[in-house]
Amino acid sequence: MTESRLSQVAVVLYEPQDPVNIAATVRAMKNMGVSTLRLVRPCAYDPVRLEGIAHDTWDLIDRIEHFDDFDSAVADCVRLVGFTARRRAAKWQIFDPRTAAEDALAYAADGRIALVYGREDSGLPNEILDRVHAAVTIPTTSHASLNLAQAVLIGLYELHLASGDATRELPGPRKEAPPATAEEFERYFTEMHQALDAIQFFKTRYPEHIMRSIRTLTFRAAPDAREISLLRAIALEIVRFLERTGRVERTRPADASPRPPRHLVPRDEPFHGPRSDDAED
Repeated sequence: MTESRLSQVAVVLYEPQDPVNIAATVRAMKNMGVSTLRLVRPCAYDPVRLEGIAHDTWDLIDRIEHFDDFDSAVADCVRLVGFTARRRAAKWQIFDPRTAAEDALAYAADGRIALVYGREDSGLPNEILDRVHAAVTIPTTSHASLNLAQAVLIGLYELHLASGDATRELPGPRKEAPPATAEEFERYFTEMHQALDAIQFFKTRYPEHIMRSIRTLTFRAAPDAREISLLRAIALEIVRFLERTGRVERTRPADASPRPPRHLVPRDEPFHGPRSDDAED
């Protein structure tokens, strides 16, 4: 199996100040397939606490590398990409994260690539930005105040996609039922027509137009046989409820093509409950 180009990527955190951000960076790396983390003069942290925040990441935490200066941390890298929220007068190459990912991966065959991030309070200082080969700004509103680990995740996400290494294939929807047949669709439309007529839905509307819209909507949703069965049950229960409460007279068996129900209550009269003669029956 060919090794992923992401194996050539290192995340470099310059003077990170909060162990929580180190842990969140590890979590982002684990999700996006990058395993090399280099810390330049980091704050003190407990590896156990890191794993408590970023579960199941001991393989990355055990491999964290520490450096006393930036130059040592990136000495073996052939491409340095520094993330910053600031645009300055210096004529750097400035990329958005997607362009930066494509640019960086172009160097993967030649050596290691570094994504460089600065301190939480002030970002990368000028002397570090002077050393990177390209600068990256993440498009935001004028607020431009992303958390360190959020910025890392955005950069790694674009690398993950650009490398074609979206390795987690999500399973398709579970097919619990076969597709509905043409006969099942037609039975549903017939029963829905009966149900809508039973509640006098067509009183001021054209049945043909309404049913055509229901057909279009149903076919677009592409329900399977189980789902069509559920929709049929809803339509049939509407009519049966009206029959039980005396609103309509039972006409034909449920499995027959129904004709419009005969209303016991004139369409223009309000309904006040079952009639006494119906109750006696």
